[in-house]
Amino acid sequence: MPETKPRAISQQETNMNLDNTSPTVRRGPEELVPSRYAVRVGEIDVLVVSDGVLPLPTEMLGYNADAATRAAWLNDMFLPSDAFDWALNVVMVRSGNQTILIDAGLGLDPNLNLPRAGQLIKRLESAGMDLASVTDVVLTHMHMDHIGGLLVEGVKDRLRPDLRIHVAAAEVKFWESPDFTHVHMPPGFPDALRATAKRFVEEYRSQLVQFDEEHEVAPGVVVRRTGGHTPGHSVVRLASGGDRLTFAGDAVFAVGFDHPDWHNGFEHDPEEAARVRVRLLKELAATGEQLVATHLPFPSVGRVAVDGDAFRWVPVYWDY
Repeated sequence: MPETKPRAISQQETNMNLDNTSPTVRRGPEELVPSRYAVRVGEIDVLVVSDGVLPLPTEMLGYNADAATRAAWLNDMFLPSDAFDWALNVVMVRSGNQTILIDAGLGLDPNLNLPRAGQLIKRLESAGMDLASVTDVVLTHMHMDHIGGLLVEGVKDRLRPDLRIHVAAAEVKFWESPDFTHVHMPPGFPDALRATAKRFVEEYRSQLVQFDEEHEVAPGVVVRRTGGHTPGHSVVRLASGGDRLTFAGDAVFAVGFDHPDWHNGFEHDPEEAARVRVRLLKELAATGEQLVATHLPFPSVGRVAVDGDAFRWVPVYWDY
């Protein structure tokens, strides 16, 4: 498989505009960390954008694991034992004449008090991207950290009136009466998730394009329902010119390579989510294609290798 050439872009460096592959130099807001990273998959342009970070208890990584085992993994990874920052990654794709936003970040709900998250809209603007250029949105699922950016005040008015929002029909159905029986979330999260999903459907119902199992959004851009994390959770596969990349949404977390059987607190069907994770990681290891996921450390671009009974994450070398 031909090697793709990813490219890191910081806020102080050249901006990439998916409407024009010739970069334009424009000074963006001052930030100390890079927040976008460009990859080319054949003829498809991909821009990974950081929506910021979400602080959560470390127990959320594997609440079914023995506490001492979980603590040992965190220690081996040089991570804090009580809480750490989950990355929030969103992907913008340009295929042919379509510009596709895959997930939309957390948004800026003042009741959440999460000032370091919800950065997507600001960072798209810093990248020189006009929201009106987005022709399609693909939702991996409807948790609030994947749809909230479209609920930020003023955003809907800046989007195209003919915007298509692609989402699995099973996901829309689930949020009509969501089941939180098997989750292990911090207090308040179920109510917030339920309320955000309800508001989102009310705001965007007429623009939803629902599919059952698999759906082609644009040339080389296919969304496929996996279930597990939520009943309609989906992954997005990009393929062009022999290159491939999968955006896995919440099917894969950082701990999932070493311990794919650990249950994440946000999984509505944790046992099925673990089966989905193992199948997907095996597939990615076999194909050698690149992986991006919502909660892997930014820019979250890498590959998967089999490591005994588990897996190994192989991040790309940044190409400046």
